[in-house]
Amino acid sequence: MQQLSNDLGLTAIDIENPREIRNLLGQFATGVTVITTRGKDGRKVGMTANSFSSLSLDPPLILWSLAKTAPSLSDFTSAEYFAIHMLAQEHHQLSGHFARPAEDKFAGIAHQQCAAGTPLLEGALATLLCRNVNQYEGGDHLIFIGQIEQYQQRAGEPLVFHAGKYRIASEHPDVLQTA
Repeated sequence: MQQLSNDLGLTAIDIENPREIRNLLGQFATGVTVITTRGKDGRKVGMTANSFSSLSLDPPLILWSLAKTAPSLSDFTSAEYFAIHMLAQEHHQLSGHFARPAEDKFAGIAHQQCAAGTPLLEGALATLLCRNVNQYEGGDHLIFIGQIEQYQQRAGEPLVFHAGKYRIASEHPDVLQTA
């Protein structure tokens, strides 16, 4: 690795210390999503992710990433469709539920199935039904590109994740409200 100037007080990253890297990247606040699909065997699959971002408006593309060690990796790589559920601030328990291993993550969770067979959670701030258009290597993760084909949205406040904790977003007090 090239040694960069330390004139600005920069610290060299210790690639042997994943906790340091996780803490560093955790300083970027993100929204929280649950991503769902249907496995080849018909199983409903879902997981929590904050590695979500918009990519393109024309065509409407999003991206998200999944660890190559994730148990659901083969389900998502082979899926024709997946759904991104942007969670509301009241969904912190739902996020935790889909972040933990379970035999049936959908048991007791309000959801429906779309025509493509993808399970759709009820009550999300926004739900994007995406065609799985491409996947790219990204270190220890696989980056998924999805084209939004259908969506629904509602008003509400987002669930935010920052520095390893759930947070609630609020309007900045210095920004004037316009009617």
